Amino acid sequence: MAAFERILVTGGAGFVGGHLCAALADAYPQAARAMLLRPGECGGHESFASAVADLVDEAAIDALVARLRPDLIVHLAGQASIGQALHAAELTWRVNFHGSFALGAAVARHCPSATFLFASTAAAYGASFREGVLNEDAPLRPVDVYSRSKACAESALADLLASNGRLIVARPVNHSGPGQRNRNFALASFAAQIAAIESGRAAPLIKVGDLSKARDFLDVRDVIDAYMRLIEKAPDLPAPVSIFNVASGTAHRLEALLERLRGQSKAQFEIEVDPALLRPGGSDLASVACDATKLTDATGWRPRHDIDDMLLALLTDARAAEAQSDQASS
Repeated sequence: MAAFERILVTGGAGFVGGHLCAALADAYPQAARAMLLRPGECGGHESFASAVADLVDEAAIDALVARLRPDLIVHLAGQASIGQALHAAELTWRVNFHGSFALGAAVARHCPSATFLFASTAAAYGASFREGVLNEDAPLRPVDVYSRSKACAESALADLLASNGRLIVARPVNHSGPGQRNRNFALASFAAQIAAIESGRAAPLIKVGDLSKARDFLDVRDVIDAYMRLIEKAPDLPAPVSIFNVASGTAHRLEALLERLRGQSKAQFEIEVDPALLRPGGSDLASVACDATKLTDATGWRPRHDIDDMLLALLTDARAAEAQSDQASS
């Protein structure tokens, strides 16, 4: 296993970051661990020190990296919701591209031999998904601001870090599971609405967008397992840049996933399409799925949680959040 002494995580206070920081703390208990937080932001794993700076503040990021000199950087931070990105193009580019550029440039200046894992997205393949299930050789043909900003960040980081460091680009498919409570993501929204209906705080009606789309989904715990295996295997991966899909290879229609959640629900409900949740026609794709054979061959990774495991964990967590809301309001 790779030995790291100084770890920096961006996006550590978020959904994926919470799971990853716990895994890193367990795997590298002796390392100095820091988590980038925006000014005024709070949260994150208690074993990580807070490193306060705005990702898009190049001078602040440069100073922070110069001070910490991490030998492992895991870059999770970014505008993660495709739906939100469609309505906030400037912010999405500032965070996903300019923030990544600032971080990569600082690492290249101050700790150029570091290992840098960038959480990109399978959405970067974009229109190539019309050809079926894709491996890493498929061309990047992004169709929206979110995936374009991520694809450009990949290219910038490769140019900045390839000379001396080791860049690992992970392209995960959609992932959900315990801890995802942001209603801008379809499955988390479904689960939160079901939990509110079960508690009696909401009418028995779930509002949805286009349920005809099919997506490759993973449990967040399997995504974290993939990231940890890539980190552990970093010295053995081809240098300077390695790219890996993190995926199951199977697309599930959102309609079918909602029906599975209905089967786990304690309450009956109706479904209504909300026009506000529909995306522009050209920016969405009928089916998205990726081949992760390269990741399996390099690390032995395979998903351990099936779709029903993921959905039950998501709904259980949503019920817990709903119970907390009940207690807070009583």
